[in-house]
Amino acid sequence: MRIVSGTHKGRRISPDKNFKARPTTDFAKESLFNVLNNVIDFEDLKVLDLFGGTGGISYEFASRGAEKVMCVEKNHNHFSFIQKTIKELKFEQIQVIKSDVFRFLRNFPQKFDLIFADPPFAMKSLETIPNLVFEKELLTEDGLLIIEHGSSNDFSEHPNFTEKRVYGSVNFSFFKSIKESE
Repeated sequence: MRIVSGTHKGRRISPDKNFKARPTTDFAKESLFNVLNNVIDFEDLKVLDLFGGTGGISYEFASRGAEKVMCVEKNHNHFSFIQKTIKELKFEQIQVIKSDVFRFLRNFPQKFDLIFADPPFAMKSLETIPNLVFEKELLTEDGLLIIEHGSSNDFSEHPNFTEKRVYGSVNFSFFKSIKESE
């Protein structure tokens, strides 16, 4: 696993062999960030990275200059690995929180410009993430929610769904807030 671009481009991140997270592949991550380069400005971005795993997505946003990245991870070993890597890479703008993602989403009042979620593909409650994000109004006005998921999930009927991108076995579904008509 490596950081694709930014100040830490090419830097390898190596969790130990017993690590249970499934990191986003470099190919899928590079493709996703190529899309994002055309639609967002990274400099003032406030990002929420859910199901942090190795922290790879958080590092990518920080390397590209995001103002603040909050990474939520429940697993103690993954949380510790992310903390250690943040210190090694001197990413002061990343804050890692050890919490259950669903509890965090229900109780955290802050808004984000971009929320990225990479839950375990087999997670039964994966389908509830968009509803929770939009019901709690966790995105800024032009905010973006991206969910990484397997091919068995289909969000196309969700009212906030905008598009799906597929890179190998990795699927990214994009969601935006719906502006109320006046």
